Amino acid sequence: MKKDTKLGHAGRDPKANHGIVNPPVYHASTVTFETVAELKAAEQKRFDMVYYGRYGTPTTFAFEEAVATLEGADRCIAMPSGLGAIAGTLMALLKSGDHLLMTDSAYYPTRKFCDTHLKQNGIETTYYDPLMGSGISELIQGNTRVCFTETPGSISFEVQDVPAIAKAAHARDVLVVTDITWSGGYYYAPFDKGVDVSVQAATKYIVGHSDAMLGTISMPERLYKKIKTSVSMAGYAAAPDDCYLGLRGIRTLSTRLARHQETALTLARWLDARPEVDVVLHPALPSCPGHEVWKRDFTGSSGLFALVLKDGYSDEAVAAMLDGLDLYAMGFSWGGFESLIIPANMSGSRTAAAWPHKGQVLRIHAGLEDADDLIADLEKGLERLNARA
Repeated sequence: MKKDTKLGHAGRDPKANHGIVNPPVYHASTVTFETVAELKAAEQKRFDMVYYGRYGTPTTFAFEEAVATLEGADRCIAMPSGLGAIAGTLMALLKSGDHLLMTDSAYYPTRKFCDTHLKQNGIETTYYDPLMGSGISELIQGNTRVCFTETPGSISFEVQDVPAIAKAAHARDVLVVTDITWSGGYYYAPFDKGVDVSVQAATKYIVGHSDAMLGTISMPERLYKKIKTSVSMAGYAAAPDDCYLGLRGIRTLSTRLARHQETALTLARWLDARPEVDVVLHPALPSCPGHEVWKRDFTGSSGLFALVLKDGYSDEAVAAMLDGLDLYAMGFSWGGFESLIIPANMSGSRTAAAWPHKGQVLRIHAGLEDADDLIADLEKGLERLNARA
């Protein structure tokens, strides 16, 4: 059965919901049992049935089943945010005295979590060049427990050679965790690449409408109980309304991603020809580091990419460009129907490999608007940029 067909049916059980096509929202804290025997039996199976609201409701379980189907995992755990998925996974797999290898291209909140919370808990983090590949073996220590990858990076867009990293890591009994948010889990099959745990900010492409906070952790059965126990003890619980929105989003994920992909590529190619632009960082373009790996490992691209302006444009000129845009909003996150653009400050964001570009970086998320209109808006913005140069 093909992926789109699976996503149309995963997480659905109309017979269990009075024939209703889409699983309804179940709100719950207390779940009651008729006998002591039932209560005790439920406690032993609390992760696999409706036991207490914090462990999940039928809405939660339906969403988790659909995401596991999407990614090719045995299990999925819904989390209240993408950062929650990352933090919950790392705290489940690491303890005081352990060592973590973290890609230098990591999502900034991930880096901040490592540099503060993990450090305070006695966990050492070493950042590595995202393009390192099998050379990661040189950085593995006796106490290294996890190697974290993010492919591509969500600001700098290097595509990591995860299969090579996983092979080297597994040879030393190191688990590989990968953030696959850029692909929405649709254009990248993490478990076919040797990944042990995949995480996503489902807030982005899975939800797809910028109106819910949601994260996911997907894994094989062998790691489920360890991670589920840890995140449950920490009190993580995804809201059932947000799980419902995530489940609804999955039904149209492939349709929306195809449009995001088409529009982003149109914008990226147009920008690549502009004299103001030094380089476009889009994994599907040859100018992007790791492009050959993207061609090998991905089946498509999403709507997120970046461009580097030629050196010499002032902050005031860039602000004039961005402030006057009509169709692009400035805001964090991405993956919704609306187009976004933000300036990205790369200074101090790298510790393992120097950032190779001098010009200012702009990150773009191509929404579902018409590409011609988006290009026209950018063209006027570049005119303002040049007027202030």
